Amino acid sequence: MTKTERASYVLHRLGQLYPDPPIPLDHTDAYTLLVAVLLSAQCTDVRVNLITPKLWSLANTPEAMAKIPVEEIEKIVKPCGLGPQKAKAIQKLSQILVDQYGGQVPQDIDALEQLPGVGHKTAQVVMAQSFGVPSFPVDTHIHRLAQRWKLTEGKNVLQTERDLKRLFPISSWNKLHLQIIFYGREHCSARGCDGTVCEICTTLFPERKKALKTKKA
Repeated sequence: MTKTERASYVLHRLGQLYPDPPIPLDHTDAYTLLVAVLLSAQCTDVRVNLITPKLWSLANTPEAMAKIPVEEIEKIVKPCGLGPQKAKAIQKLSQILVDQYGGQVPQDIDALEQLPGVGHKTAQVVMAQSFGVPSFPVDTHIHRLAQRWKLTEGKNVLQTERDLKRLFPISSWNKLHLQIIFYGREHCSARGCDGTVCEICTTLFPERKKALKTKKA
């Protein structure tokens, strides 16, 4: 198969497996999604979903969160890892949203990336999942699978993002990035598949015999 043919198969098969993929992080609006994605750095979505109800009971708007001492936020988010940094970022970005954006999450990726604790991937997740703007956030699952399926050279997540955006139609981006994540977790995990086990890997590369080493992001 050519790279284009592989991409076409991936798009078709994932559409069959996950026709309507849910957003993994529980949230009620753009603000709670932003905070949840921030907390998910180096933490599982399952753990974040266990923690955020406690956080929302404390404060679930920028106005309320900006008034909460960092120490109180940290007590709740500590199980997500990087507690001090994440707590400070949540409190500070909440204050910025109040001061500069009227308590609203800006629908602008550059503005989002300027917020404390918000990187490129987090900003893209919010743009895609809260505002419906075509985006292709690349996490470790997507980075790994894109390499296994030889859709990118995969030196870093930004290169992977650029390559995938060129391969797939823009109308598919917001759903496809979730579909790849779910497939990676369920069938093509870091330990569960080495490029020679799961359905898509074996379909795309039936002659592949050796485990494929993937480059870390």
